[in-house]
Parts: sequence; C-alpha cells; structure tokens
Amino acid sequence: MKSLRKLVLPLTLSLLAAVPALSQAQDKRLETLVVANEFGPNMLDIHGLGANRPAYGVSWLAYDRLMTYGRKSIGDGVDSYDFTKLEPELAERWEVAADGMSVTFHLRKEAKFHDGSPVTADDVKWSLDRALGMGGFPTFQMKAGSLEKPEQFEVVDAHTFRVKLLRKDKMTLPDLAVPVAAIYNAKLAKQHATAEDPWAANWLKTNTAGGGAYKVASWKPGQEIVYERFDDWKSGPLPKLKRVIQRDVPSAGNRRALLTRGDIDITFEMPPKDFAEMAQEKGNVKVASVPAENSMWYLGLNTKVAPFDNPKVRQAIAYALPYDKIMQNAFYGRGMPLFGGSGVKDASWPQATAYKTDIDKAKQLMKEAGFEQGFETTLSFDLGTATVSEPTTILIQESLAQLGIKVAINKVPGSNWRAAITKKDMPMLFNRMGGWLNYPEYFFFWAYHGQNAVFNTMSYQNAELDKLVEAARFESDPKKYEGLVKGFIDIAYTEVPRIPVAQPVMDVAMQKNVHGFTYWFHLQPDYRQLYKQ
Repeated sequence: MKSLRKLVLPLTLSLLAAVPALSQAQDKRLETLVVANEFGPNMLDIHGLGANRPAYGVSWLAYDRLMTYGRKSIGDGVDSYDFTKLEPELAERWEVAADGMSVTFHLRKEAKFHDGSPVTADDVKWSLDRALGMGGFPTFQMKAGSLEKPEQFEVVDAHTFRVKLLRKDKMTLPDLAVPVAAIYNAKLAKQHATAEDPWAANWLKTNTAGGGAYKVASWKPGQEIVYERFDDWKSGPLPKLKRVIQRDVPSAGNRRALLTRGDIDITFEMPPKDFAEMAQEKGNVKVASVPAENSMWYLGLNTKVAPFDNPKVRQAIAYALPYDKIMQNAFYGRGMPLFGGSGVKDASWPQATAYKTDIDKAKQLMKEAGFEQGFETTLSFDLGTATVSEPTTILIQESLAQLGIKVAINKVPGSNWRAAITKKDMPMLFNRMGGWLNYPEYFFFWAYHGQNAVFNTMSYQNAELDKLVEAARFESDPKKYEGLVKGFIDIAYTEVPRIPVAQPVMDVAMQKNVHGFTYWFHLQPDYRQLYKQ
C-alpha cells in the first residue's frame, strides 16, 4: 500500500501542475488571432505616397484619432460602424462654438503614446499639419472636410485643441474620424526629420509613432505584420486580443485550406466563389457579408483618350457590357447589381443605372459616333483583384468584339496599381472605388469632380456637374439637396465616363469561435472589437 501511495501521489501532483499550464495555453490561444491576407501593408504610414489599403488598417490600429464612429448591430452577430454617430477617442469631449465656426476638443489627460510620452495638443496640430503638408491622398482627404490650411489648427493649451472652420461643412467632423486624421507622436517623429524630409516620411514608412490600441511588434514586408496590445491605451475599451499575427498568403486556395484546418482564425480576401461555397458548408467556419457602402466596381473610360472622349462611344459600351454574365461568372451573385434600373429616382447612392445588355442599341450608337467598324484599345486591371477582375475583363473583351472593338487585356501587378492609375494614361480600366464618408457628393468629389483627384480615373470634367456637387456639400434643405444629388447622378449616368457594374459585398470568413466582427468603411478588420471564446 505504501508503495502505491508513493506512485499515486507524484502522479497526482504532476497532473495538478499540468492544469495551470493547460489553462495558460488555452488562454494564450484565445488571446491570439491569426489572420491570412492576400497581401499586407506596403508601408506603415497612411500619409505616405502610394500607401495601400492594408496600410489603412495599420493606421486604424496603431494610431488614435480625435474621434471615432459609433457601432450598430445589423443582425446575425455582425456589427457595422454607425456613420450618424460620432464618439470620443483621443478627445474625451468637444464643443461646437455658438456661431458654428470652430470646434474645441479636450484631450484625455491620461493618454500616452507607445513610448510612454504624453499626448498633447502640439502632437495633434503637428499631425493634422502633416496631413495637409504631405500632399496627394491625405491632403485631398482633409480637403473633403474643408480642412485646408494649417491656420485652422490651434493649440489652446497642452490638452485643448481647436479646429477653426473655413465654412460650415457637414463633412468636417466625420473627416476627423477617418484613418488619415491619425495623431502622431510629433516629438518622436521630429527626431527623424531632416531639412529635405520635414515630416519624417522616410522613417515613418517603416516605423510607427502612434498611441493606438495596438503596437506594431514586427513587420516583415511581403510576409507578416504582428500587432501587440498596448495595455496603457485609454481611448476606448481595452481589446480582448493581446496579439494579432497577420500573414501574407497570396494563394486563395491556401488561405481557404488554412482556415478549414483551423490553422488561421480569419481571412477577408477570398474569391466570391469561395465565400459562396463556404457560406453553404457546415463546419467550423462562418461567413459574414455586408454590402460595402458608397462603393462600386466599374468600367472606367478615359475621357482624354480618343475615342472615349465621345459620349456616344461610352454609351455604346455601357449597352454592350454582359452584366448578367459578369454577376454570375465573376461575382457569383455576391454583389448588388448596378444596372438595369429605371433611371435616377432619388438621392440614394449607389443606385442602378438604366443600362442593360443591348447589342443592337450599342451598334447603333457606335454608328452614330462614326465608329461602325470599331477600333483597338487596352483594358487594364489590378492583379490584386484578379479573382473578380480577370473573368470580368475577359467577358467584356468577348462582348465588345461584337462591336468590332478589339480589346487587349493589361494585367497590372497590385503593388503598381495605385501608381498606374495616378498616371491616368490607361484607355480603359476595371476598378473598385469606395468613399469613406457616406455621402453621394463625397463620392463624386473624389471620383467625378473636375479637381481631377487620383480616383477620377477617367479624367472626367464637367463644369455643370461640379457646381451641383459643390452645392450639395453645403445644402441644408432636404428637397433642394435631393434635387442636386439627382442632378449630378443623372449627368454621370448620361455621359457614363464610369460604367457601374456592381456594389461589392464585404465578405469575411472566420472560425465560429471568433466574435465581434464589425464592418468599417475602410474595409479593414478592426481587431479592437474581435474576441475568441
């Protein structure tokens, strides 16, 4: 009996000792999220020239903004950001002046950057000045909210900051809640600035200077980025996930296999076909799908390149597109059709055009335009979106051949796509465009307005449309506003420099033990809300 006790007691003690270890391992798995994307950020600085969409996600996690958006439930365990509700983030509160021409923000006094230094109003001013001073996308984005001059940004004291308005603009406050309005650690960044590089752009491409909920623990371009929770974050509820490993896995098939095996927790870049199949499968994977607001897939026609400077040619192509085949064979039904409507009926956006496949009508328009025999051209697309874009462009190529239009397809590597569209020398392109601020006039300000921003990929200019867009931005009367919006949509759909095809769906596939997914306008997952159980 004594020998049995001698054997049992050590075994029991060893098993009891193993329980905490197993519990700790389980806790670690629940606190770590493994993600697989097609590709990751091409830099860590959202203000940098050519920053890609995953770089928006870095900004969202590693930096704070003065304010953020609220959230709302949209059913099936999925939340969405609420564009109608602004909430505190770095600023604990704010007041709009009685005359409506300034907003005063009160910063959280306990807020710190990742290096432990306090966040001050000087950091806020330097950051917003930087967004204006860097030029390109961040400067255009700030301008969309009438944030145009450094003189608009005033340091009142260490924890009080004021924004002076050039005009009363409903987009000003929402614009301070988008990724571009990130607040940088000015003291740290300035240590790496030079006379030639006053905004430390070179250093911030590969380093962060933020105070957001997550720190970038490591970044290996083309391989992975690892986030670690910043436990001193004070600008919101502390995230439940302590660590996020976001890996680059270019092959969609590999990402799906990793998810099915349980080797990763979530992926949000898969072909529509895979999402359609996974949504029907029974297993450990679930799919969340949300229509992407203020967004569309479209065929862009460069109005500065003949013969696309001829509206009748553009209309002919709009009638020649094989819309139904594209929806079935490229999108697998995962998108909202933006064709076959009954004309512009209200101020909703995006809404369907009246175009539908009608080859006879397309041929007649080509004849009226003087191109009865057709012509040769090139259609470009981003290889990073090949799962949708490649079958779509092939279907377009086949359909336009019926009009005598010979189309050569140009496949542009994803890393070069932003630079390629900036040149605006591609005759035709199939592309996706989305607007952060959920107003139709915001989309048009970026995509159609004569200021010719980078996202006006068609180099389209129309003075009448510009006037309607500018008036809608500041119109407060609902009936007048609706008339203005219907007016500029009608012009855009009549002249069709951009032929809408579909409103995309934001699809995310994840393990069933992952919860808290929230749809955000920048189309990057917010790990601050996700948790595992």
